[in-house]
Amino acid sequence: MKPILPLWAALLVAAASGPIMDAGFPDKNLWPLTLVAVCLILLTLIGRRLGSSLLVGFIAGAAFYFTHIQWASLFLGPLPMSALAVLESLFFAAGAAAIALAYSWLPKVWPGAPGRLGLLPLTVAGLWTAREAWSSVWPYGGFSWGRVALSQSEGPFAPLFAWFGISGVTFLMVLLAAVTVEAVRIAGVRPLVRASVVIGLASLMLVLPAWPTKAEGTIRVAAVQGNGRAGYFDSSSARDLLQAQLDATTSLFDQSVDVVLWPEGTTYDDPMTDPYTTGVFDYVSRQMDAPLIAQGVSERNSLHYNTAVLWQAGEGVLDFYDKKHPVPFGEYIPDREFWRQFAPDLIDLIQREYTPGSTDNVFDIDGTIVGINICFDIVDDQILTESVEQGAQVIFASSNNADFGRTDESAQQLAMARIRAIELGRSVVNISTVGLSAIVAPDGSVIQQLPWFTAGAMVEDLQTSSVITPAVSFGRQFEWLVSLLALGTLVVAWFPLSIRRR
Repeated sequence: MKPILPLWAALLVAAASGPIMDAGFPDKNLWPLTLVAVCLILLTLIGRRLGSSLLVGFIAGAAFYFTHIQWASLFLGPLPMSALAVLESLFFAAGAAAIALAYSWLPKVWPGAPGRLGLLPLTVAGLWTAREAWSSVWPYGGFSWGRVALSQSEGPFAPLFAWFGISGVTFLMVLLAAVTVEAVRIAGVRPLVRASVVIGLASLMLVLPAWPTKAEGTIRVAAVQGNGRAGYFDSSSARDLLQAQLDATTSLFDQSVDVVLWPEGTTYDDPMTDPYTTGVFDYVSRQMDAPLIAQGVSERNSLHYNTAVLWQAGEGVLDFYDKKHPVPFGEYIPDREFWRQFAPDLIDLIQREYTPGSTDNVFDIDGTIVGINICFDIVDDQILTESVEQGAQVIFASSNNADFGRTDESAQQLAMARIRAIELGRSVVNISTVGLSAIVAPDGSVIQQLPWFTAGAMVEDLQTSSVITPAVSFGRQFEWLVSLLALGTLVVAWFPLSIRRR
């Protein structure tokens, strides 16, 4: 099979696909462009040999990630961001090579229309999903940002998150793109039939109704964005951060709420033992006549944790959650001595060494079970699924976005919170030190939102629910199923071809 595009043209199209795909994500939110970009990438891979497919895939991945995560350069500069983008591009290249093999092998083994319009697109979509799943967990816990499904917090695909989860929506989007590409290029099938296949598949995906969520009660939440100078290299002290949160909360002292929520970056002191911090927590909880959920840096057995505490005036810590997914090279340095030899000045800038937590991530607030996650946790499918399995009826997602300014990072993270609301069938409070903070309904709609770099608070009665969506029950299994079936199909296709070559 000859490539559809010569190598020079494939490289140009691959380079163009990156910004096009990024435009499908927040802040631009032009969601159809994600599908366009996937189609373009698939076109560049058809007929490619292994070496050229790796090159084309790497260029497509680099063009996307260098655009999509440029906000990361604001934290430690361009070098760490570039290293992360290159790593993700290598994963992208490996996935592209596997897809190119599918385009080469499967039509030879299953040349008919069912194979070309059915099995081949299913395999391509499964291989794309497998690559995303792999890079989301490895190395050092992986990097889940940039999965194509995360562009769909708005638009007609959004209700599918409750049915299939994030990996499932990625699979369906790439499947639609692959069927479209194959329907356009296949010969010997009437145009009307080809169009019917594409339209039928799209219709089948989009006619699924939103998963019903049943309101079982409410919890009144006050979520406070203090706008403290909480950046890693800001000169503010822990007391300055506490004061900013306190100042933004005092206007709520005459309100009746069930819980007060402060973001990650509340303080850098130990929220369990530091007398000044515990005094502020006690004061706020007493004035609000409600428990306070706030964050700090705790130390136990000479290990440091990014910790959220549930604090009740007069009683102290009722429960705590240690962040399970601290950010590698941001909150800790894995294999520090190895990496330090390459960039000692950068590595030495990161002095905090957070340990991944092992606690459960739910708090009981007067009978309402609340799922707790901190910043990067929001992109970890397993952490969010576990919180619902542990009984969470509402989700609190706190973060410190001060290091990323007014970039797309905060908008991307808020989109993830909206997707989680749909996926889990839960109200979500996305609270940040500096924004974008918002309260999200179970259908993914934004009820309240605070602007960037403004002190403020949101008070809202949140719907609680114990419904279990199909994504919670089967989403992770669906990811494994389509990934393994795709890899298995590739192996099965290779076997008879290898025999013919002998």
